[in-house]
Amino acid sequence: MSKRAILVVEEDEVLCRGLKELLLDRGFEVVESSDRTGVLRALRHKRLDLVIIGSSQNDVQDERDERDGLELAQESLAQSKTAAASLMGAQRMIGVSLSMQETKAYIGRVALTDSNVLITGETGTGKELVADLIHRNSPRHEKPFVCINCAAIPDSLLESELFGYERGAFTGANSSYEGKLRLAHGGTVFFDEIGDMSPYAQAKILRVVESREIQRLGAKKSIPVDVRIMAATNQDLERLTSEDKFRKDLYFRLNVARVQLPPLRDRKEDLLPLFNHYIGEFNRGFGREVEGFSEEALESLFDYDWPGNVRELKNLLEAIFVNLPSRRISFVDLPQQLRRRLRQTAELPQDERERLLSALFSVNWNRSKAAQRLHWSRMTLYRKMAKYHIVRGDETAGGKATISERKL
Repeated sequence: MSKRAILVVEEDEVLCRGLKELLLDRGFEVVESSDRTGVLRALRHKRLDLVIIGSSQNDVQDERDERDGLELAQESLAQSKTAAASLMGAQRMIGVSLSMQETKAYIGRVALTDSNVLITGETGTGKELVADLIHRNSPRHEKPFVCINCAAIPDSLLESELFGYERGAFTGANSSYEGKLRLAHGGTVFFDEIGDMSPYAQAKILRVVESREIQRLGAKKSIPVDVRIMAATNQDLERLTSEDKFRKDLYFRLNVARVQLPPLRDRKEDLLPLFNHYIGEFNRGFGREVEGFSEEALESLFDYDWPGNVRELKNLLEAIFVNLPSRRISFVDLPQQLRRRLRQTAELPQDERERLLSALFSVNWNRSKAAQRLHWSRMTLYRKMAKYHIVRGDETAGGKATISERKL
């Protein structure tokens, strides 16, 4: 069995040496770096299990804290890797970061139950993939997995599409139709984009979740449906329930097992594995032999916030492959629009709070434009504004056109 590799990023030589000895004693392979270039090189050429970023403090308590933290991380890695390794299809869920290892492990545990599941995360984080993994690793895996796009079914067709209908139930019903829920009998139903459901649709779905029964249009009695229910959304359901835009009773019934997918910007150690995976995939599909990225291109992509997450990364690589003239991807090979975004990002202050304020001021507090400038989603922009207590003065009770802010 190969040793687990840990990257240590530490400027203090004394602390770095002590931490290295501690890791070696525990059987780890240690990769050292004290600067950005070294970190990128390590991420590019080495499969890492953990990244430890140190501090300039060097006292007994700090060493004790690092020792305790290492023990917790070691235990968590062991548990996560064991559970993730037993998850069929986990290779499709790419990621070596601790957050992704923990997510895979949790998915493995959730799959063994029959509880309702709510999957949340930003657009492009892989919510449907998670639902598919849970189903394929569950006792229901031999039965159907039926995905329902809640945003694509109008209320006028909801009951006929989901519950089915009898012959002659309405004009044009020349034969009976079981409906999507009955088609999933014995298996799993996945309600994608459930946050976009109308109040009417929510009420209909709530009844199914509670009773596990449906009544076809034109039928005289209800019939049972044996299904596991999963749902996903990129919206903040807690906020929607507080604003009475999403039913609280439906939310509480769905939110039993909760899978929260982290955005790509919060797990950038997964960028290299994702790049390598999709480069290999597109090499096979395009008949190419692309080797990877130049250092300049790679460094720029590590600075990017990836608002579209893994979906954006995959689409970006496919776009590059269409026009790529060489075997290595350089900065000039990136799409022109992305190069422009990366240059704009480089011009912004490095401190996140200052970047946010700079972007807001530059677009006269137009939140949509500020989010675009920062390459964030609007939800992320609002979350960051709340985090740093940034609010425009004329939106407060005082009405003054100033910025009210308080550092945490």
